[in-house]
Amino acid sequence: MTDKQNKPHIISVSSGKGGVGKTSFTVNLAVALSQKKQKVLLIDGDLGLANVDIVLGLNVKHSLREIVEEERDPMDTLVEIMPGFSVLPASSGVPEMASLSYEEQAFLIDSLEHITGKFDYVLVDTAAGIGESVLWFNDWADTNFVILTPDPTSMTDAYALIKIMHTRYEKNNFSLIINHVKNKKEENEVFANMSAVLEKFLGIKPNNQGAIPRDGAVANAVRTQTPFLISQPKTRASLAIMEICNKILT
Repeated sequence: MTDKQNKPHIISVSSGKGGVGKTSFTVNLAVALSQKKQKVLLIDGDLGLANVDIVLGLNVKHSLREIVEEERDPMDTLVEIMPGFSVLPASSGVPEMASLSYEEQAFLIDSLEHITGKFDYVLVDTAAGIGESVLWFNDWADTNFVILTPDPTSMTDAYALIKIMHTRYEKNNFSLIINHVKNKKEENEVFANMSAVLEKFLGIKPNNQGAIPRDGAVANAVRTQTPFLISQPKTRASLAIMEICNKILT
C-alpha cells in the first residue's frame, strides 16, 4: 500500500534474455494486484520495441514517446485496462527511444513521478538484456525482479544483468522468478544454482519470489491477447501468479 507521502512500491521486471515470458508475467501480475484491490500502473519500459499493448490487444493512440518528445502529460497517455489497472504504453520500431540521453531519461523519470503517487504499485516491464533503459529503470525501482528459465543461457544472462546492477548501482536485493519449470524439484534446483553463483561471486543472496510452471494456458493467452489470469484463472500458471502476488502483499 502507499504510505503517507503517496509513494508507490515500484517493481522492475527484467530478464537477461528475451523469450522468457517477462511481459506475460508482468501483465498477469498487474491483473492479480488489481484483483486484490490495489491500484496498479504498468509501464511498458521496452521503449523501442513495445510489447505490453500487444499482449493486451490494445489500440494505442499515445505512448511514452510523446511524453519525451512533446512533453505530453503522462495522465493523458494512460490506458485503463480495468478498474485499478492502467497501462502507460511505449512505442514500437523507434530505435532512438531505446537510447535516450541522460537529460531525456531524467525528464521521463520526473514526469512519471508526477503520476505514480496515484497508485499503490508501479510495475515496469523493461526491455530484455542490459541496455541503458533497463539499467536506469532498475535503478529507479524499489524492488528488482529478475525472470529466468531453466535454460542455461537464460541463467547466464540473468547473472550478467544482476552483476551489472550490483557493480554500477550497488544493488544487492534481487528477487528471482523462475518461469517454465516442470515441477517443484526443477524450481528448487534452478534457484539453488543461481543463488550459489550469486553468493560466491557477488556476495548476493537472492530472494526466491516464486516460479511459474509450464502451462498451455500461457501461450493461448498470448495468442488471444487476454491475460490468462482472466481467461483461465484456475490453471497452474494463474495459481502461481496469485501466490507471487500474495507474497508481494504480505
